[in-house]
Formats: sequence, C-alpha cells, structure tokens
Amino acid sequence: MTKNLILIFFTFLITIVFLNYVEDDNKFNSAVEKSITSVVTIKTYDLNRLNVSNELGSGVIFSNKGYIVTNYHVIKNSSKVLVTLYDGKTLVADILGSDQNSDIAILKINAETLEQVNSIDFADSESIRVGDKVLAIGNPYGIGISVSNGIISATGRDYGNPYLNLIQTDAPINPGNSGGALINEQGNLIGINTKIFSKTGAYQGISFAIPSEKITKIASEIIQYGKVREVWIGNFRVRPSQVEINSEKINSLQIIEIDNKGPLFTEGVKPGDHILDINENAASWKNLKNSLSFASPNDQINLKIFSGESIKKVEVIAIPVEMANLEVL
Repeated sequence: MTKNLILIFFTFLITIVFLNYVEDDNKFNSAVEKSITSVVTIKTYDLNRLNVSNELGSGVIFSNKGYIVTNYHVIKNSSKVLVTLYDGKTLVADILGSDQNSDIAILKINAETLEQVNSIDFADSESIRVGDKVLAIGNPYGIGISVSNGIISATGRDYGNPYLNLIQTDAPINPGNSGGALINEQGNLIGINTKIFSKTGAYQGISFAIPSEKITKIASEIIQYGKVREVWIGNFRVRPSQVEINSEKINSLQIIEIDNKGPLFTEGVKPGDHILDINENAASWKNLKNSLSFASPNDQINLKIFSGESIKKVEVIAIPVEMANLEVL
C-alpha cells in the first residue's frame, strides 16, 4: 500500500513538472508567433566609396506607419538601406534620424505599398526583473531570422557609460543580431539588442539591450524633430571642489554662478551649493556633461546637493535647449 502511494505521488510530481514544461513551451511559441513578423533584416550600402561595402543587421517595426528601430552602428555611414521583411519582401528605407549616444536609429519604409504591417507591442522595461525569461529575435550572420532564449541577468548596466542603463541577458547574440528584438514571455518588446561582451567577437554569454522605455523617448524625438534635441537645466558654472560632511571630505562640484531661470534655479539651487552626486554617480565634470548629453527632453536628472548644513535630493526635469530663450528672468 505504501509503495503504491509513493508511486502515485511521484507520478503526480512528474506529471506536474511535464505540464509546466509544456506550458512554458506554449508561452514561447505564442510569444514568437506574435512578434517574429515585426523583426526585419537590414542591409546597408556605402555608395560614396569606390568599393561598395555593406553591413548586415536587424530591426523592429514598431508602428503600422512603417517606422523601424535599429542600432545607429548598423546604418552608420550608409547611403542606401534595404529592409527585408519576414515574408521576404525587400524595400528601400529612409533614415529619419539617429542618436549616436544611445546607439538608436529610426528608419521608415513605405507602408502604403504593403497589404499589412506587423508592428510590435511594447512592454514596460522598468517592470522587468532579474531572472525573467526572454527571447532574442534577429538575423545572426545573415542566416535568416532566428530566435534564441535566455534570462535577464541584470538591469541598469552601463558598459562603460553610467547613463545607458542597458539590460543584460544571457540570450545568445551574434553579429547580425544588432537592432533585433528582445521580448518577454508575452511577446512584447522590452529592448533592442545592441552589443555583446566578448574577447573573441562571438557570443560568450553576456549580451546587452537598450530598454524599450529609452527607445520610445528617442523614437518620438527623431520622428517629430529628425534628431534628439539637446536638453537644458539652466545657465550655471561649477568648479571641482571638496566639502567636509561629518568630518569626511567629499569631492563635489560647487555652484559658483547660476542665472535666475531654468529648472535648476527653480528647484532652489544657488551659488555656494555643492553637487555631491549625479544620478547616483559621483559628481564630476564628466558625469555632469554625460548626464546632459545622454538625457532626452523631459528626462529626470537626480542630484544630491549639500546646501549649508544639510543634504537634499533635487529632481530636475530636463527641457529642450530651444526653450531656454522662453524662460523669463
């Protein structure tokens, strides 16, 4: 009797595990079916050189109007771009604009010539968690649109720049995957595959993607303005300094002059204040410059300010530099 109960118990366990595997497989199948037709192959040509060269990459259709997002490095220096859809149709694409800092470029194909445009759905990249399962879709080595799987290994990776906030995954990415989709189990876009960490040039288990939230902001800027507008938080001057807090000397940027206009002034920052950190990175001229260079309009820049005897957090909303002249003194 006891042996029978044990046998029944283990049979039940095996059945549950098997059903879970089947459920996961079905999720992946559905996710791929939903999104794979939105991923395209991109081939670029440089017709300005004597020897016509070409690059191969991937892209993602994100609007039924024919807008495609890819990496800047895929279309860099190209004078002609061809896009091959999942069904094999090839079209010429226009380069609407690009942002080298974020490695994002926006293309456009003539959607009116197509019976149907399959655009991808976006997920909220800020809601992803380490350990989440993901799928990468692209055209590695030009062999054709392919799918690989992995998990989110980390978020907020800088890869040498603290303002990129890349998603790290272990999903296999190879040359040709750049600009392709990183999707969740629901088939929604959480990022654009952009680079790998490798000592050989081939995949070694560490891949990076640009978060969908960043893509949305950059794409909106490029579609509307043809570029990502420079941002402004005020007219001010700083100098490298040190400030003593609780008997400890801390490196800072001291505000030595500030005009009485702009977001920084509005938040109460004044001459003599010390910037201690910028977006949770140590205050330095390089970090201040990068925080503005990599910001898009309406991005929030977080500062820690030492003012007199106290430390306060200041949240500054960056505005387009064109609006600086509209600020009233």
